[in-house]
Amino acid sequence: MINKHNLLRVLALMVFVVPVFGQGTAIEPCQTPAKPGSTQQQTGTRASLLPVDDSVPTDKDVEKMLAPYSEKVRELSKVIGRLEGNLSKKGVGGGSLGYFVTNGIRAQAQAKLGKPVTLAVMNVGGLRKNEISAGELKASDIFELLPFENALVVLELTGTQLAQLLQVVTRDAQAGARIEFKWNDRDRADFISGKLVDANGKEQDIDSQKIYTVVTIDYLLQVAGGPYVILKEAKSTTPLNMTLRDAVMNYVKSETAAGRPVRSIVDDRFVQIGPDRKTITETPQ
Repeated sequence: MINKHNLLRVLALMVFVVPVFGQGTAIEPCQTPAKPGSTQQQTGTRASLLPVDDSVPTDKDVEKMLAPYSEKVRELSKVIGRLEGNLSKKGVGGGSLGYFVTNGIRAQAQAKLGKPVTLAVMNVGGLRKNEISAGELKASDIFELLPFENALVVLELTGTQLAQLLQVVTRDAQAGARIEFKWNDRDRADFISGKLVDANGKEQDIDSQKIYTVVTIDYLLQVAGGPYVILKEAKSTTPLNMTLRDAVMNYVKSETAAGRPVRSIVDDRFVQIGPDRKTITETPQ
C-alpha cells in the first residue's frame, strides 16, 4: 500500500501551486460584477491555505493511478551496497567519484565481453552529484549521480588513435591509464604523457600497431566535434545494450555479492608535474 504521507506529498504537488511546510496554496478564479455601463466582467484570483496532513482523506482512485509507479519509487530507497570512505567529485578526473564510475563501467564491460578492456572514459560533466557520503549506498545515490540514459559502447582503436585519445581525457575521468599533466596559466590541466597500466599497476607503452578495446558512453561518440572526434575513427563500434547507470548499479551489486564494500580510491592514474594550480593562480602577474 502507498504510504499515506508520500501520497499526500504527491497530491500537494498536483493540486497546489506552492506546497510549504504541510500547507498548499489553492488558486481559484473568481469573477466580479461588471462596472456600470460595461458588459465585461472582471476576472481575478483568490488564494487560501489548505493543510496537507492526516486530515486529508485517502483517495482510492489516486492510489490506483500511482500504483504502477510506487514500486519503482520504493526500489530507489533500497540499499545496494556499502561505501567505505566518501566519494567526491573534487580533483582531476572527477576525483574519487570519477574513479569509481570508470572502474565500474570497465569492470562491467569486461564481464559482458568476456575479455579485457584497456580503457574506460567518461565525461566529468555527466557526474551530477558532487559527493556521496560513506555508509549505506542506495539506488537513489546512483540515480542522482547518473540521471541520464547514456548507453555504453565498446570501440576498437588503433594504438595511434588511443594515444590521441589519452591527450584529451585529462579533463575527464578514465580507468586504465596513467597520465602526467601540468597546470597551465589558464588554470587548466595540460597533457604531458600517457601510458597504459596493467592489472598489476605496471606501466605499458602503447603499441601503435595494436588494436585496443575502449569502453565509453554514446554521448561522447555522438558529439559532432570537439576533443572526442577521434572516437568516430574507431575500427569498430559495438553497443553493450547497457546504460551507464545500470552498469554502475550492477558493479556495486557485484561487489556486495562478493562481500566487498565499494571503496573510495584516488590512485595515481593522474600524476601532476610541477606547481599546483593554487601556486599558479596566486603568482603576481
